[in-house]
Amino acid sequence: MSADAVVFWRHGQTSYNLEWRIQGSTDIPLNETGLGQAKLAATHIASFRPRRIVASPLTRAYQTAQAAAELLGIEIQTDPRLVERHYGLWEGLNRREIQEQYPEQAAVWMSGGQPEGLQIESKTEVGERVASVVRENSAEMGGGTLLIVAHGAAISCGVAELLDMGGAWGGIGGLDNCHWTLLRRQTNREHEWRVAAHNQIVAEGEDPVRNFKA
Repeated sequence: MSADAVVFWRHGQTSYNLEWRIQGSTDIPLNETGLGQAKLAATHIASFRPRRIVASPLTRAYQTAQAAAELLGIEIQTDPRLVERHYGLWEGLNRREIQEQYPEQAAVWMSGGQPEGLQIESKTEVGERVASVVRENSAEMGGGTLLIVAHGAAISCGVAELLDMGGAWGGIGGLDNCHWTLLRRQTNREHEWRVAAHNQIVAEGEDPVRNFKA
């Protein structure tokens, strides 16, 4: 039996997020706002009662995972397959800088294509590695909820792969800082997983998962 549900939780805010810079595999820690976001959201993430936490080893994701792990008393497992999508030569640049330095590749990117010559990881590659983490851990758990703490593009691509969306993954929008997405497993259906909630945020005093039962 596999996990009954998977919660994907994106990391909190970083200085690069504030500056609209591409982080990718660059290891940037949370800023003060991000630490506060993680602490606030952690109480609600913990309400899902995850039995296992698997996080990207990048600092911003691990710091976010720690906020929930401390409440749950669960050890964090890290997996390098959960790191953010590699953006190659674009990492560290903001949108204006990309358009100025790489106008042709930026146009391809904006049209939904894969720019060449920039060492950018493909959506398919990202989706396959993230989904493999979910499938392996889910199969080992024998029920319950799995918490994955990772990054915006990594989560979007991974969810699309789990939903068998293939090249149509663009139908899954991104996640804002410290937002989460919930997948529930379904039996005797064409697809193993369905989206129960996407890009959800926690407001202070609010409990969006009070009726959740894994």
